[in-house]
Amino acid sequence: MPPRRSYDQYCSAARALDVVGDRWTLLIVRELLAGPRRYTDLHADLPGVSTDVLASRLRDMERDGLATRRRLPPPGAANVYELTPRGRELLPVLQALGEWGQGELGERRPTDAVRAHWFALPLLRLLDGEGLVEVRLEEGRFHLYAGAGEGPLYGDGPAPAEPDALLALDTATCTALSRGELDLVRAVREGRVEVTGEGPLAKTLRETRHGR
Repeated sequence: MPPRRSYDQYCSAARALDVVGDRWTLLIVRELLAGPRRYTDLHADLPGVSTDVLASRLRDMERDGLATRRRLPPPGAANVYELTPRGRELLPVLQALGEWGQGELGERRPTDAVRAHWFALPLLRLLDGEGLVEVRLEEGRFHLYAGAGEGPLYGDGPAPAEPDALLALDTATCTALSRGELDLVRAVREGRVEVTGEGPLAKTLRETRHGR
């Protein structure tokens, strides 16, 4: 493997960009925050990345200690990639970058791809509490692990168990939340987010609708 390119600057920001500054690396981290993923799944959820570039970035991430590859036992019997603890430490970096980039979203362009679970990290920033949350959008469903200390932070599709809260909203509302134009409490209070479930998160959100 060729040596990693470096800015050759004795600066922590420069050193960090030596590791994660290449195109696609942080978006691969975003996908791996959902837990172990197969190469084909990563490629499907990173529209625009070539197979060569994705393979190269994954090798770099393994070399730099951000990700590992392992073989699932039967009946899965597939190779998956997952974040190391070092890689997971990039979560607040992605959260801060996403918050900074809210103003860059603007209107969705005709060429913009979208996946329902790309709204997961913005929504996680807005949830106050812990629990399993299922989110239903027109584009599909995904689930979040609010307050998770380790393990996956979100996943595609319905919640794997009875969710503590189920949020149903349209894409326009979810986009407004992601842009920072709307906060979750206000969205629930205005009836733009329907909340069901019996967990503490659901009860807290329903109480906000009634001003309690």
